[in-house]
Amino acid sequence: MSTSSLVKQSLLLAALLLPACFATAHDYKAGELQIAHPWSQELPPNAPTVAAYFVVHNPGKTADTLLSVDTPIAGKAELHEHVMQGDLMKMQQVPTVAVPAGGEVTFAPMGYHVMLLELKDRSLLSDGKRFPLTLHFEKAGNVTVEVAVQKQAPDNTHEHQHAQ
Repeated sequence: MSTSSLVKQSLLLAALLLPACFATAHDYKAGELQIAHPWSQELPPNAPTVAAYFVVHNPGKTADTLLSVDTPIAGKAELHEHVMQGDLMKMQQVPTVAVPAGGEVTFAPMGYHVMLLELKDRSLLSDGKRFPLTLHFEKAGNVTVEVAVQKQAPDNTHEHQHAQ
């Protein structure tokens, strides 16, 4: 095989594989904000709700606010957080989530999360599937991410931080 033929085949292979690299990416942008690895755990049978998680990085010099979220697979999508009240951990809805300038907010189990209620399409909530989730930011605008459904939480979700 000639060198030019090998180069042509390599370029063709690279061109064919490039879209696949982007299709599996888990990072999204909205203005200055970067949304990393949106995921949800596989829906247990008969579970009435499911949560979605991600990390919002803000490398910019201006704070922003996550105002709301929505998805076609649920009748309602709410911003929630876990807080300690006395000796009990309690989940509560929050109206918005501040994203500090030069910081990040992690949506993870036992921290901030998106609670999906009134589920419409349970078929997209099994391992290996994806579903759209639109985040509405005050300044950065709207961004739709693809939430990857997984059997188990990613290894790096054991710790969470609300902001840093």
